Amino acid sequence: MTAKPTRAEVLAAANRTVPDLIGPGLKVLFCGTNPGLYSAVIGHHFGRPGNRFWPAIFAGGFTDRLYSPYEDEAFLELGYGLTNIRERATAGMAELTTAELQAGCARLQAKVRRFQPKYLAVLSVGAYRVAFRQPKATLGLQPLEIGATRVWLLPSPSGLNAHYQPAALGKLFRELNAAVEAAD
Repeated sequence: MTAKPTRAEVLAAANRTVPDLIGPGLKVLFCGTNPGLYSAVIGHHFGRPGNRFWPAIFAGGFTDRLYSPYEDEAFLELGYGLTNIRERATAGMAELTTAELQAGCARLQAKVRRFQPKYLAVLSVGAYRVAFRQPKATLGLQPLEIGATRVWLLPSPSGLNAHYQPAALGKLFRELNAAVEAAD
């Protein structure tokens, strides 16, 4: 689907899923909280036009150009994967319970152990704190490792996150990219 979904289509997407883009040997597995309704309709990660993930990835130096959500499979070919803590689409993180986030964390950790990316980048401070039971976690490299995978915490790129504007997101994503390149 490349046409803009209707409001009815977006509302009907509640509880749908967006497939993981994951495989062995990834440099970074980027992990959102859960798919938004718009992403669930179009079937691509970080699909809502106001989401700043793709611009932040570009600004962070992970790609040589701005990718579209419809090119998320090409992102996988660059050595980067996409997943979520919870699979079910919602209008916002507030619709997820603590139990759901913590159960999702267990599934996420199993994926990380299976595929062993160099880094897991969790894209939501609030979701990370709840899901990983780390209430005082701050941005950047976390003391937690999952097997040999390092965990990095970034702010949510959602357009609803007014705390971090595009330039600040780009800077934080560049910090992760520098760590990934230094590890190679």
